[in-house]
Amino acid sequence: MKASDLFVSALEAEGVEYVFGIPGEENLDLLESLRNSPIKLILTRHEQGAGFMAATYGRLTGKVGVCLATLGPGATNLVTPAAYAQLGAMPMLMITGQKPIKTSKQGRFQVIDVVDMMRSITKYTTQIVSGDRIPSVVREAFRLAHEERPGAVHIELPEDIAAELTGAKLIPPSAVRRPIAEYKSIAAAVRMIEDASAPVLLIGAGANRKLTAKTLGQFVEKTGIPYITTQMGKGVLDESDELFLGNTALSDGDFVHRVIARADLIINVGHDVVEKPPFFMQPDGVKVIHVNFESACVDPVYFPQLEVVGDIANSIWQIKEEITPQEDWTLQYYKDLHAAYIAHREESENDDRFPVLPERLVRDVRRAMPRDGIVALDNGVYKIWFARNYPAYYPNTLLLDNALATMGAGLPSAMAAKLVNPDKPVIAVCGDGGFMMNSQEMETAVRLGLHVIVLVLRDDAYGMIKWKQAHMHFTDYGLDYGNPDFVAYARSYGAKGWRIDDTSELLPMIERCLAEPDIHLIEVPVDYSLNDEKLNKDIRNRSQQL
Repeated sequence: MKASDLFVSALEAEGVEYVFGIPGEENLDLLESLRNSPIKLILTRHEQGAGFMAATYGRLTGKVGVCLATLGPGATNLVTPAAYAQLGAMPMLMITGQKPIKTSKQGRFQVIDVVDMMRSITKYTTQIVSGDRIPSVVREAFRLAHEERPGAVHIELPEDIAAELTGAKLIPPSAVRRPIAEYKSIAAAVRMIEDASAPVLLIGAGANRKLTAKTLGQFVEKTGIPYITTQMGKGVLDESDELFLGNTALSDGDFVHRVIARADLIINVGHDVVEKPPFFMQPDGVKVIHVNFESACVDPVYFPQLEVVGDIANSIWQIKEEITPQEDWTLQYYKDLHAAYIAHREESENDDRFPVLPERLVRDVRRAMPRDGIVALDNGVYKIWFARNYPAYYPNTLLLDNALATMGAGLPSAMAAKLVNPDKPVIAVCGDGGFMMNSQEMETAVRLGLHVIVLVLRDDAYGMIKWKQAHMHFTDYGLDYGNPDFVAYARSYGAKGWRIDDTSELLPMIERCLAEPDIHLIEVPVDYSLNDEKLNKDIRNRSQQL
């Protein structure tokens, strides 16, 4: 058997459905093997888009997303998606080509040490030096990509190795069960929660697993303990529930941080240090129970008093089974504070001014989308408003990146979400800056016939950086740019392009596009001029009054 055929057979044995990417000359044997495989090649217009799609596929399915690039510039274009998947705990395999390693007729043309380049941003990276190594290398890559904490892995398949003959046999996946927490740590956690006067549950990125969401729901139902979420923990539990108290979109100063200030115990489930800190611990301050797959990474703002280490779903189930809800828990303040947050939020949600305020944008997107619809965010200041103001009802229905927080991922992520969930409506929300970083994938979306809506928020500037610039009292400088006619740009790809000229048009336009199967781009002029006043001053002042 040709080595490339064996490689593709190994991918098939691991359950791979798609390979996203751009082949090069050094991948042609692999490409030929893919041609005769049930695995579908999704040809993209940039390797970065392919990587983001593969990572999001992994995030949504729990299976390893696979992307493909050639050597040199193709491989370097995967660096950002590799970091995106690694920091965001998304299982992803990158396959890159390389010049022949046994003989060379081209010197160092296009050759860099890709394996070494990938070492610091992956869980595993290696070059295949023999066709006989393919089964073990592929199996190990998939094992490590899946293993908690999931992440990025990389395999380099040189051109001459792909073409050689091998008689190696595939290695089937092994059965694995994650370790569970020791009973004494469970008992200690139960005692701490029962002894607390005002406990609160904090749900982070590591809890964004189906079974964990189920057991957390059972825990909350039994105890009545309210919960808050980090940005990447959104939707693990229903955020329309009266026990939901808010999202830590900001690191401090919000209504939700008044909850943290009042609490004497935080049950921190699935905390991931790659996220911006949802709160800052202080000596002699609130106590924290760390419930996670791994022990805590201690730093100046995070030093939990108790660690419950093991499978998160099982840990929560064990605690739920043993705990007795306490009548002296004082939880009413939390509900009163959340009501004040909702009242404050609604003040701006109903503002009709044009260009559109981000709070109004978030409200209208929420009203347009069904409960299980998926919104994929690029990175920009609007992400804070969506994290804070957009109630997510199910896991992975608001896709945002609070780990690498890279621009350019919104559109590819939405496309992957649609491939995985063809029956669910999908919206990509992108700033004009982030959209233009991978806007060429509009052609890919059109070619694939995906029904995706792209909201391009136009402020003709890098708005997130301008917000921070204003907060630091620097002069407005160096962050403004021009833009194309986005409507004409979308239509040039064969998509449908729209522009709103009044805030009242936004909601019906989204609803119209949801009802018409096609790829739609809606240009939405936005007004970020109030961000500094609201995010840095008003929210802090209003929350401190409670």
